[in-house]
Amino acid sequence: MTNPGWGGAANEGIPPQPRCVRHPDRPTALSCNRCRRAACPECLREAAVGYQCVDCVAAGQRDVRPVRNVAGAVTAQRQVPLVTYILMAANVGIFLITAAQSRSLMQNYSGSTLFQDWALYPPAVVDGQLVRIVGSGFLHFGLIHIAVNMFALWIIGRDTELILGRARYFVVYLASILGGSAAVMLLQLGAVTAGASGAVFGLMGAQAIILLRLRRSPAPVISVIAINVFISITIPGISLWGHLGGLVTGAAATAGILYGPQLLGSGNNREKAVTVGWVCLGVVALVPLAVIAVRILQLRASIGY
Repeated sequence: MTNPGWGGAANEGIPPQPRCVRHPDRPTALSCNRCRRAACPECLREAAVGYQCVDCVAAGQRDVRPVRNVAGAVTAQRQVPLVTYILMAANVGIFLITAAQSRSLMQNYSGSTLFQDWALYPPAVVDGQLVRIVGSGFLHFGLIHIAVNMFALWIIGRDTELILGRARYFVVYLASILGGSAAVMLLQLGAVTAGASGAVFGLMGAQAIILLRLRRSPAPVISVIAINVFISITIPGISLWGHLGGLVTGAAATAGILYGPQLLGSGNNREKAVTVGWVCLGVVALVPLAVIAVRILQLRASIGY
């Protein structure tokens, strides 16, 4: 007589245990509550009722519409303000290049060919050196200048990026640089200007508009703007017009994103509102470019270029 606890003859009637659909080498008695397929513990996730396999969880997430904020940007719990950090790294990297060329952290503007080639000097722009229009926004006069601007960008830029979304935030930043350059081309022909201050002022203007759209008081941001404008007026060597040009452009660009869809009657259609916001942002960004182009033509005509 054969002992049922030993040998194969007594086990012939027992069906084989199911195998995990993602790991065929793993027998399992568990299954997904949604698709009923066999799944090992590693492939199951806790759900509202029972457990679901990772494939069903992923399919369910694709069916859920993303949560968007007031600007139409997708809201994520752990979103990193990546563009702000990239812009800070770019500014610091360019500053280190100018410091290495001039062999000085405090007087990096005095022997750096990059600084001399990128600083905003309107006569040079008229001569065709267009890189100065944007490149000057990444230059700084000494260590204190860049430290103040990068601290301001870190404080203001992170929240602004999370509201506007990375792509639109980046365009608002660049548009603010263009706005500052356009103001300098109009009103400070003989000045040599540089710095991310115009872009930072643009982000201050953006934050004020965002707070208004959220129906919150913009008083704290407006107070900071007023203090910085006062400093720009009272301290020699600071480009007031560059700051104001960036401020106006950043505020106008953000207003186009947040209020443009409402004014054009597409506020209830989220997809259309995002598209209209982009169009408004593009129009605002083109204005300083048009101002700069017209100014170049005027100056060339005046000197018989």
